[in-house]
Amino acid sequence: MTAVLETQSLCKAFGGLIATNDVSFSLPAGARHALIGPNGAGKTTLVNLLTGVLQPTSGRILLQGRDITGLPSHKRVKRGLARTFQINQLFADLTPLQTLVLAIAEREDAATGWWRPVGLRRDLIDEAEALLLQLGLIDVRDQRTATIAYGKQRLLEIAVALAGKPAVLLLDEPAAGVPETERHQILDVIAQLPASVTLVLIEHDMQLVFRFARTISVLVNGGLFMEGPAADIARDPRVKKVYLGEELVDV
Repeated sequence: MTAVLETQSLCKAFGGLIATNDVSFSLPAGARHALIGPNGAGKTTLVNLLTGVLQPTSGRILLQGRDITGLPSHKRVKRGLARTFQINQLFADLTPLQTLVLAIAEREDAATGWWRPVGLRRDLIDEAEALLLQLGLIDVRDQRTATIAYGKQRLLEIAVALAGKPAVLLLDEPAAGVPETERHQILDVIAQLPASVTLVLIEHDMQLVFRFARTISVLVNGGLFMEGPAADIARDPRVKKVYLGEELVDV
């Protein structure tokens, strides 16, 4: 079976600094995978390579069996690779409904005008409202994004990514900065995302990682230190050691 996302001997050097060192992994469709590692392990660099923000020094990236190594970020999105960010990238003055209608229109190559002409498309509005309902945002559909709770903004960013109908969704610390009282909703939404979407979580919160992930890759010093089922990673003493004595969650 063809992997939905694969890297082959991926390397990235910044002068004499090796930030990503010969990383190879392969994810099947529908995977629930986490990418973890101590600070400075190379997680952000790897994500930037996957999404086209950076170009590798060597190695390849394959999406659904097709080489996307040289593609810019926007073309990777069109091919089915979406991402959320640690700090949201939303339009503060638009409503969630407007934001999603425009995201869907972009996917359909219908975003040639601004809100008024796009807003006449009932099919786009219906799809946007379905996403708002799915992610628990229907109650804020017509509020300015800047005015809604931060946890809701994080959910809206996930909704925008899903509007592109991705094959692979990279979730970069989706609960970062979210108050504890709002985190449970984000965790619930992630747990209920469609099985057709392969999910890759980049996260420091081990409770979230072990609640979400079925498999885990551990990065250390830019290289792939260990990979396997979440339960095995949680119990492995070598993984606990690279986290400088931090206790990982027992699963």
